[in-house]
Amino acid sequence: MDGQSRGRAEGADPADQWVLNPQTGEYELRLDGAAQPPKPSVPRQRTPQAPGPRPGGPREPDPDPRDRDGDPAPDGPRDSHRRTRRQPKRSGRRKALMWTGGVMGLVLVGGSAFAYYWWDRLGGNIDTVDIGDVGSDTVLGDGPANILVIGNDVRTGKGNEAYGNRDNVTGHADTTLLFHVAGDRSNATVVSIPRDLMTEIPDCETRKSDGSTKTVPGSEGTTRFNESYGVEGRDPGCTMRTVEQLTGLDVDHFMMFDFNAVKTLSTAVGGVEVCLEQPLKDTSGGTELDLPAGKSTIQGEEALSFLRNRHGLKNESDLDRIGMQQKFVASMLRRLKEDTLGSPTKMLDVADAATKSLTVDKAIGSPGKLLTLAKELGKIDLKNITLMTLPVVDNPDEPRPVTVVPDPAKAPQVFSMLQDDVSFTEVKKQKKKAKDKQDALLKGARAEASAVRVDVLNGGGPQGAAGETVTWLQNSQGVSRSANQGNAPAKVSRTQLVYAPDQADQARKLADLMGLPAAAMKPTAEAGGDGPMTLTLGPDFTKAGVPVATPEKVDVPQSRADEKMCKG
Repeated sequence: MDGQSRGRAEGADPADQWVLNPQTGEYELRLDGAAQPPKPSVPRQRTPQAPGPRPGGPREPDPDPRDRDGDPAPDGPRDSHRRTRRQPKRSGRRKALMWTGGVMGLVLVGGSAFAYYWWDRLGGNIDTVDIGDVGSDTVLGDGPANILVIGNDVRTGKGNEAYGNRDNVTGHADTTLLFHVAGDRSNATVVSIPRDLMTEIPDCETRKSDGSTKTVPGSEGTTRFNESYGVEGRDPGCTMRTVEQLTGLDVDHFMMFDFNAVKTLSTAVGGVEVCLEQPLKDTSGGTELDLPAGKSTIQGEEALSFLRNRHGLKNESDLDRIGMQQKFVASMLRRLKEDTLGSPTKMLDVADAATKSLTVDKAIGSPGKLLTLAKELGKIDLKNITLMTLPVVDNPDEPRPVTVVPDPAKAPQVFSMLQDDVSFTEVKKQKKKAKDKQDALLKGARAEASAVRVDVLNGGGPQGAAGETVTWLQNSQGVSRSANQGNAPAKVSRTQLVYAPDQADQARKLADLMGLPAAAMKPTAEAGGDGPMTLTLGPDFTKAGVPVATPEKVDVPQSRADEKMCKG
């Protein structure tokens, strides 16, 4: 083997597999050496060659070897900066340096090939769904972000038949977490949505594999939340729309995992520590879960059995199970930060395990985009991540309640705080930010009360709220041009005032009279203030004359991601 062909793979010279990145000034490995025909063999010259193009013709300039989404571009032209002259005889020291450099080169080549292999493998693991016009086109823009994490209860896969009907090949929205990330990335709130929550599911447009669209009808009245996915062809975009209607928040992305993710992820991190006040044993015969009181480290099948189990809990209810799941998630987050992030090998195992069971929307459907998202979320201190369950009460329409409905007092408060980006861990700081936003939005001229024109509708407030408000506005506040329009076409998550830009002075006056917060103000993009504004009263409205304000806190059970499940 001569010097020209040494180290070649299918005619590709290793030196030609490195290209110069014009943005960084560094060389990067190119792995498609066979893509360009091998160059003809050229005898070595003992005298310097004249300047000129290399055999094979001129080369194209190097493009940027990275695409705009942050993913490595596997293809690119070869580097033209290759030596063509024989070097003078080197000293022994220089030979030693070259030998060391050669070894390091092999390490770099091997490492780069390894990284490319994993990057390609992770990309192949990820499944994506086109959810149409719902969600965001960017990975993570400025301001608050909301990510929906859906636990799919599909039973396919080895060992999963113990948890239900294996004929269900699509699954439903089982364990669902709404991950609200603050605009300043200083904190986050994770809200668990019970699968047995009774709510309205809106119509949703789904995309079929052939590119066509299909509108799936919404529910007739209320139904279980878990039917927002998998029923009648509903995709994760339908679950996102359901959460948006329920909370009044814009959901940016979704991430969906199945049962296998729990088993593979818990194993990849080396097990998750849990702590029990009393022994926990599944007596239903579905699994072989049998844990002692105190500390246990669980993974694989045992971890899934733990998360699915309801037997032995206080009320053997889904709400009790949600509490256990939140503690498990917090324990896994701590394990990732404290033990896994410092080990490249473990990180690759975790990434491989996660992406194998992961389905996301197309806007984050690549390793580079998921890495960008992970880096942003990784900035949040665990002590500033709050976990809670959506406040609920037993369904009053059932004689023996097995489903729940949003708590009419506390749920709107939670939604209001999330909509105004108020932190559950840094209330004072967030309260100032909300006040600054309120002052900026309401700064400006006010119309006279007699000039304010508004239609009032009831979209979830107390019975008769619209009529009571109009009477109060006309008789006590001088807003004679207000009218009661009865019930709104659909319920809203909170009170909102919709107005045209040229009605801003009227809107500010009405906000002053009613004590409306900045989040309730909904200016439209188009002018057209000839008609009345629209005030829709939501569940946060209590009584005419009582301000509709964002609460500073809400009395619901909460935990922090840094709180250890096992004390001591």
